[in-house]
Amino acid sequence: MKNYEKSSFDSEITRLLAIMEKLRDPDTGCPWDIEQTFATIAPHTIEEAYEVADAIEHEDWPHLREELGDLLLQVVFHAQMAKDQNMFDFNDVANGIVEKMLKRHPHVFGNDVIETADAQTIAWEAQKEAERKEKAAEKGEEPPSALDGVAGGLPSLTRALKLQKRAVRVGFDWPDVNGVLDKVREELEEVEEEVREANISQERIKDEIGDLLFTVVNLARWADVDPDSALRSCNVKFERRFKAMENGVRASGKEMQEATLEEMQGHWQTVKESEKKN
Repeated sequence: MKNYEKSSFDSEITRLLAIMEKLRDPDTGCPWDIEQTFATIAPHTIEEAYEVADAIEHEDWPHLREELGDLLLQVVFHAQMAKDQNMFDFNDVANGIVEKMLKRHPHVFGNDVIETADAQTIAWEAQKEAERKEKAAEKGEEPPSALDGVAGGLPSLTRALKLQKRAVRVGFDWPDVNGVLDKVREELEEVEEEVREANISQERIKDEIGDLLFTVVNLARWADVDPDSALRSCNVKFERRFKAMENGVRASGKEMQEATLEEMQGHWQTVKESEKKN
């Protein structure tokens, strides 16, 4: 490891790139790192992004620093695999995002004037749409749909939100939040109808629950709430309360398997009331 000591590098990024290159060396590298592909690493990349979000959710800043490092490693890993195949390298990746930031922020690096965050969001999306049209024209393709470019690999709640925001940009939206609330009630009623059917069709229930979730995402958009973030917060809350409920059941002299549903619900309510007081 002597060649990878801190003093021998101009920067930590240079050091990290050299370490990744060594790990991928076909003769002297790590067998696990050598056999990885874009497809096998992609799930790890997604997982690390969620670890970053989790650290932020818990306001665990030392952990955030660590998780950002893990996420950076994923970028370096993908870039090294691309370099191994003579496609591009880390510098190309960095240069690409630098050029994109310069192009999409003419009010900072040029002479344009944008005074609010909302105005910048509109300008950003307009720039992205112009870029998509330009690429389609270069390829001789039809003009892109307003929904083109929303990645299929996004978490479903996030993708639903992005699709809806794209639709809104061309005027496809409810006139006010009441229409969304009515739609939520309508979709919930349709789910209830399917659940109560004598011959339950899992495919129809799946379809109706999907409609309900999509509409709830629309409601979150109207409330200016990120649905994925809201669900993550709810998961954290449920986990915290459930563990506190378990402690309450054990304190009463029972294990969870021995407690009745009514007893568990009682402890659950106690936990909720205690949180409200605090």
